[in-house]
Amino acid sequence: MTHVVTDGCIQCKFTDCVEVCPVDCFKEGPNFLVIDPDECIDCAVCVAECPVNAIFAEEDVPSELKVFTGLNAELAINWPTISSSKDALPNAEEWKGKSGKLSVLER
Repeated sequence: MTHVVTDGCIQCKFTDCVEVCPVDCFKEGPNFLVIDPDECIDCAVCVAECPVNAIFAEEDVPSELKVFTGLNAELAINWPTISSSKDALPNAEEWKGKSGKLSVLER
């Protein structure tokens, strides 16, 4: 089992989740974070730390966001590991709470 980062993270990229991950399973893209399903140990500590509620257990991903399960696995292959927190994106507060952001995902 794994956890999945969904569209709440796009254009925000808060890294509170990264700081608590015991296995460094987060990967960083230009405007989004993903979880590497091969590295995630399903500890769930990241879920409570995400300030935009973008992380779900794989079995709990809402049906309209299921595309993110495959997207996390796909992008984790090439994106670098992020293991410490950094500042959120400059416009994160503006994007926080918005949904339907898949069209602005940068690969």
